[in-house]
Amino acid sequence: MNRFRARGFTLLELLVVIVIIGLLAAFVAPKYFGQIGRSKTQVTKAQIESFEKGLDQYRIDTGRYPTTEQGLVALFVQPANEGNWHGPYLKKGVPADPWNNAYVYRAPGADGREYDIISYGANGTQGGSNEDADIVSWN
Repeated sequence: MNRFRARGFTLLELLVVIVIIGLLAAFVAPKYFGQIGRSKTQVTKAQIESFEKGLDQYRIDTGRYPTTEQGLVALFVQPANEGNWHGPYLKKGVPADPWNNAYVYRAPGADGREYDIISYGANGTQGGSNEDADIVSWN
């Protein structure tokens, strides 16, 4: 009698477990990573809303929105020759968007808007869909 017979998993049992884990990962991963993309889009929209509030306060104090050249930085750092500036209008400066790209600010904006704020999404270029879609201040 062999009292010390080794107990363990066979190669076939290990392969079955690995296949099951792979199938579970294949179902869960797309849902998880899709959620991350939606979260970044929501953060971008919230940041744009924060810029809009700061821009409105800037306009109340100075009588106009910052120029394109002054950019969103004017919400945190006082522009030269801007005596009525009572900022900063943002708590922590101007962050990059969640994909680490700079926001685009134009004043005046297109189509008669007073200003435009744009994030070009994950791809960092104009246009796209899903996570690559542009996120804009006028929608």
